[in-house]
Amino acid sequence: MSPARSTASGPSATGHVVDDDTTGVPSFEASGGDWSTIAEEAARLGEERIVVNMGPQHPSTHGVLRLMLEIDGETVTEARAGIGYLHTGIEKNMEFRTWTQGVTFCTRMDYVAPLFQEAAYCLAVEKLLGITDDVPERATTIRVLLMELNRITSHLVCLATGGNELGATTIMTVGFTAREELLKVLELITGLRMNHAFIRPGGVAQDLPAGAVGEVRAALRSVRTYVRQLEDLMLANPILKLRTQGVGYLGLAGCMALAITGPVLRSTGLPYDVRKANPYCGYETYDFDVPVRSEADSWSRIGLRMEEIHQSARIVEQACDRLEAMGPGPVMVADKKVAWPAQLALGTDGMGNSAEHIREIMGTSMEALIHHFKLVTEGFRVPAGQVFQTVEHPRGELGVHLVSDGGTRPYRAHFRDPSFNNLQAVSVMCEGGQVADVVVSVASLDPVLGGVDR
Repeated sequence: MSPARSTASGPSATGHVVDDDTTGVPSFEASGGDWSTIAEEAARLGEERIVVNMGPQHPSTHGVLRLMLEIDGETVTEARAGIGYLHTGIEKNMEFRTWTQGVTFCTRMDYVAPLFQEAAYCLAVEKLLGITDDVPERATTIRVLLMELNRITSHLVCLATGGNELGATTIMTVGFTAREELLKVLELITGLRMNHAFIRPGGVAQDLPAGAVGEVRAALRSVRTYVRQLEDLMLANPILKLRTQGVGYLGLAGCMALAITGPVLRSTGLPYDVRKANPYCGYETYDFDVPVRSEADSWSRIGLRMEEIHQSARIVEQACDRLEAMGPGPVMVADKKVAWPAQLALGTDGMGNSAEHIREIMGTSMEALIHHFKLVTEGFRVPAGQVFQTVEHPRGELGVHLVSDGGTRPYRAHFRDPSFNNLQAVSVMCEGGQVADVVVSVASLDPVLGGVDR
C-alpha cells in the first residue's frame, strides 16, 4: 500500500482527503482543527499511520511545547510544533504601561535570559528619545557585565537540561550548581535572581554594591572549574557522541531559509554575531572571538556553547577591569525628565528608595515631590516614531520593534524572539530520524517557550 501524505494548510478546522490525479496517492489536507482529525481519517481509510503527541506534558518539551509526530515504527515521517500554551499577552500589556514599566513585562519573556530583553528594549527606547550617547559609560559597562553573566547562565541551563533529557543526571547537577554561583552574583547586584527589571531607559537602576566586582571574579573562578567538569563529562563521553553526532542536522542553507541565528547558525560555520556585525553597548571595544563549528549537528552545538561560555567570561573580566578603573560615577542619564527619580538602597526589607532621597523630595523641595509623582505615575513622553533594535541573545538575534505616538506609553511593542524563529527547524531536523532523536534535536535548539509565546 502506498504511503499517504499529509499537508497542513491552517491552524484550525478539519481535515479531508483529496485525490491526487497525477500519482493516485490520497493526500490528507489539514485545513485546521487538530491532527486528530487527520489521524481519524487515515484510520477510516485503513492507512497505517500513527500520529502521536510529544508534550506539552512531556519532560523533554519543558511542559509547554507540543510536538505532533507522525511515525512509522520508530521513524519520524512528519513533525510539527504546536505552541501557545504559555501565552501571557506581554506585548499587548506593554501598551498599557509607561515606557519604564515596560521593562517589568519584557524581562519575563525569555525567563532564562531576562537581561537581554531588558537591554534590547531600553536601547530601543533610548534611540527614540535620542539619548543613546548620553547614557553614562559606567551604566553601559554594567549592562555588558550583566548580559555576559546571563549568557553564561543561559548556556549552562541548555547544557544541563539537555544532558538530563538524555539520561545524564550528573551533567544537570554540575550545570545547575555552576549557574547557582552566578545567580547569587546577579541577586547581589540587581536584588533578584531572575526577571530583574534592573536595566532602565537611560541607564541602570543603581550602581554596583560594594564588593560586587570581587564577587564576580570569585564566581567566575568557580564557574570555570565546573565548566571544565562539564567538558570532561560531555565532550569526552562516547555515549553522548553517539547520541548527538549527525543528529539534528541543519545546514547553512536551511538556517538562511528559516532565518535561524545564534549557536545553531554558527554551528554551520557562519560567524554571524550581532555584537560584531552591528555592535551596541560598546562591544566593538571588547576583545573576544566568535566561535564557529562546521558539523551543523547537535554535537557541534554542545561544543559551541562551551566555547561561548569561555568567551563571555573573557568579556566579563574586561568589564570588571573597566569598572574598577573608572571608579564610582553616574549610572543614569542626567536629564531629569527621563531619569527614573530614585536613589535605591539595600535594606533589611529589600531594595527601595534610600531614606536620604525620601527626606529630600518630601521635606525640602515641593517641586521635586511633584516631579517625582508625575514621572512615576504618568511616565516620560517619547517622540513619535518607530525604531528596531537588535542584540545578540544566547539563542540568537533578538529584535525589538517599538512604535511611539508621542505619548507616555508604547503604541506598539513587538519582539523578534530567536526561540520562535528557531522552532521552525523542528520538522527539518526531526523528519527521517528516530523518535529518540527528537529529544536531542529540540534540546540542541535550546527553545524557551516564554519567549516563543509571549
